[in-house]
Amino acid sequence: MSEAGGGRVCGCPVPLRAPWSLVAATAALCLVSATSVWTAGAAPMSREEKQKLGNQVLEMFDHAYGNYMEHAYPADELMPLTCRGRVRGQEPSRGDVDDALGKFSLTLIDSLDTLVVLNKTKEFEDAVRKVLRDVNLDNDVVVSVFETNIRVLGGLLGGHSLAIMLREKGEYMQWYNDELLHMAKQLGYKLLPAFNTTSGLPYPRINLKFGIRKPEARTGTETDTCTACAGTLILEFAALSRFTGATIFEEYARKALDFLWEKRQRSSNLVGVTINIHTGDWVRKDSGVGAGIDSYYEYLLKAYVLLGDDSFLERFNTHYDAIMRYISQPPLLLDVHIHKPMLNARTWMDALLAFFPGLQVLKGDIRPAIETHEMLYQVIKKHNFLPEAFTTDFRVHWAQHPLRPEFAESTYFLYKATGDPYYLEVGKTLIENLNKYARVPCGFAAMKDVRTGSHEDRMDSFFLAEMFKYLYLLFADKEDIIFDIEDYIFTTEAHLLPLWLSTTNQSISKKNTTSEYTELDDSNFDWTCPNTQILFPNDPLYAQSIREPLKNVVDKSCPRGIIRVEENFRSGTKPPLRARDFMATNPEHLEILKKMGVSLIHLKDGRVQLVQHAIQAASSIDAEDGLRFMQEMIELSSQQQKEQQLPPRAVQIVSHPFFGRVVLTAGPAQFGLDLSKHRETRGFVASSKPYNGCSELTNPEAVVGKIALIQRGQCMFAEKARNIQNAGAIGGIVIDDNEGSSSDTAPLFQMAGDGKDTDDIKIPMLFLFSKEGSIILEALREYEEVEVLLSDKAKDRDPEMENEEQPSSESDSQNQSGEQSTSASQEFDLVDQESPEESSLDSHPESFSQADADSAVSISPVEQTSHPTENHETPSLDGECTDLENQPQEQSETEEDSNPNVSWGKKVQPIDSILADWNEDIEAFEMMEKDEL
Repeated sequence: MSEAGGGRVCGCPVPLRAPWSLVAATAALCLVSATSVWTAGAAPMSREEKQKLGNQVLEMFDHAYGNYMEHAYPADELMPLTCRGRVRGQEPSRGDVDDALGKFSLTLIDSLDTLVVLNKTKEFEDAVRKVLRDVNLDNDVVVSVFETNIRVLGGLLGGHSLAIMLREKGEYMQWYNDELLHMAKQLGYKLLPAFNTTSGLPYPRINLKFGIRKPEARTGTETDTCTACAGTLILEFAALSRFTGATIFEEYARKALDFLWEKRQRSSNLVGVTINIHTGDWVRKDSGVGAGIDSYYEYLLKAYVLLGDDSFLERFNTHYDAIMRYISQPPLLLDVHIHKPMLNARTWMDALLAFFPGLQVLKGDIRPAIETHEMLYQVIKKHNFLPEAFTTDFRVHWAQHPLRPEFAESTYFLYKATGDPYYLEVGKTLIENLNKYARVPCGFAAMKDVRTGSHEDRMDSFFLAEMFKYLYLLFADKEDIIFDIEDYIFTTEAHLLPLWLSTTNQSISKKNTTSEYTELDDSNFDWTCPNTQILFPNDPLYAQSIREPLKNVVDKSCPRGIIRVEENFRSGTKPPLRARDFMATNPEHLEILKKMGVSLIHLKDGRVQLVQHAIQAASSIDAEDGLRFMQEMIELSSQQQKEQQLPPRAVQIVSHPFFGRVVLTAGPAQFGLDLSKHRETRGFVASSKPYNGCSELTNPEAVVGKIALIQRGQCMFAEKARNIQNAGAIGGIVIDDNEGSSSDTAPLFQMAGDGKDTDDIKIPMLFLFSKEGSIILEALREYEEVEVLLSDKAKDRDPEMENEEQPSSESDSQNQSGEQSTSASQEFDLVDQESPEESSLDSHPESFSQADADSAVSISPVEQTSHPTENHETPSLDGECTDLENQPQEQSETEEDSNPNVSWGKKVQPIDSILADWNEDIEAFEMMEKDEL
């Protein structure tokens, strides 16, 4: 979910104590002057090229929005791989992710103001009519208060804001009579029962029909919520109050913000990630600017911009000072403990923090914004997308990428602040990567794994609400937009709220009487907006000089501890002790442990236990080294278990009409050809007979020279591989016999051997769950020939093949696998009917093994008083730069549809119908490639 936005760059020296009407009026001029400042580090982009890229963004939006309307509407979201809508209760539950879905046509509502920004006013008018005609907000479904507020309430308010703008212009929306606002007010009242707590913090979930706590509601028992969940309400709720005159919404949102401010950690001025909504106690005491907190900070600053209340700016400045003091470690932003802010709470960063450079631009702090943005861009250039989480040495920690827009958002605001054409080139890269790796015939698919290029059957509503909006604005000139965007502020979901709301229905005191600010010193704050003319002090290469040292911060060698190593090099001190070098019999090592606050305990069974007490460390730096040492030691203690794991593989359909666009996540085998060490295998697929492959094949002529499809079950994986290899197959794909299973909801696992020598198996073997396998089987039923590529990572599409009118014949298929090699025998006595968890590829990031390592060292995480359990989510820091990372698990239960009679049936289509619909898209894409778009 997008956790950022920003309405304008504050670049004019306006006294912030002045009447807010003057501030708002002058602020609208800020961006104009800002864009005149640009560096000479990149050549200016011609208007023609900017226009060309802007038109490409329009085409991409049409592709995503058109497929949603055709294949998914009125469902909440599009499933782009299977070309149907995602309906709550009819698909396997994805856990908390599904709380955004409320059977209210989420993607349509979230896209309303995007249509106007992209100058699609006729489509906007049609969309508003559909919302008024079809959308029901009284569904018996439990939804996230946070997601419903920013996506649905924000979408309705943003749509209303631009509808009345168009109505005033006199050409469109003349029939409009504030219907979207009436729906927004209805939804606002449905959300209010969530605030029925002693603290004023809202429950995280609510039933749209039954509210909270009623037996029918199936919610109201939660005790915790995230800081962003409770602190990202003020813009939408205040706008609703200002639009309607009903002050209750703004009052409730302010009360929640007041409570969070009062509960900040007073010595560090930081807030935690999770708080108890009844007691106000912090449940998770780590603090950062990413997931769980991000938009809380954003809304403090933007509430000041929109509402003109000084107290919001005071709070933001206090928090921002703490962020830059403790969390910011340029170019990194690392979580710390709110009570011990000198200690890092984790050694990885999540993708949501990519919004922060954009917020820093709004704040006027340009240098760190440039630094962090450039670091993130280097990560993207390495992985094509920003992984959900990545380590401090820039390796993948969580490999998914759900097409998040935060980096595009920060890119847009940095360009608006600097005018530097470098950021136009960054935006161009984002467009190219989306079209090259995420575009599929029915829209754009989220990345299941950025390392393999595999897809997930998912296209979130925020992709249309934010990504295309920011990319289009990046390349658009003022005359390309039919209204003055400087008259609006962006919410965290990039919905537009007009700045004139600051002087409308001001029935609430601007100064909060519930909080005292006597501890704040006004001299700490800059009470005027920064002037963009001095952001780059007479040096056109200023921004480039900031970026240049970061160009190689992310490289193929996976540098470790760059900042600390440089500090040690300059000071001449020894680098900190690493866990892999530790020897319990070395007196010097024991002395270093003592200095780091780490105690060594000899257990009766001969093992050694390490316990850290940060308070006993010689200094805060030594305590930080001790924390890092303990995290590494935890990783080493489970290394033996991890050594047997293999990264996921990819099955890519390369024949007509797919042309490599569909990439399926596959599980590897512990035997046969290792695709990571040899060239990929390419060939046509054929079903084996018998389909389970547990005996000699009766149709060897059908599978010879092809990749055999076999069903899981009834015998060992290795036995299946031998049978199809003896029949002449060049590879094998095992398809799960558990109908409906999917890599989206179940952990991948690697196929084990049969406990015997498997060196005789020379062909590659991959495993597909039922959902992914059915895509190949369905294509095979519709087409005589389906060609696939088995590899360790998805390959680029072949333009020559894509330009062919007909698929290549079977005789042209060549086995592109390289020299075959044997794999080591695996001593596993496992049949292939074992549950995936027993040999899971993806283990939960918060779990770890306490099995003895080679040095017989045992780590007891409970006794590590310096940091909570979350800190154990640490990737291995030793050895080579491998890309085998842990990813969060998703639930596999299916939520019951509380109303089975609702007319939200799936739009399932036969593949020939789907492919017929794709032809036009494919032709358009080919034309784009010919135009070098």
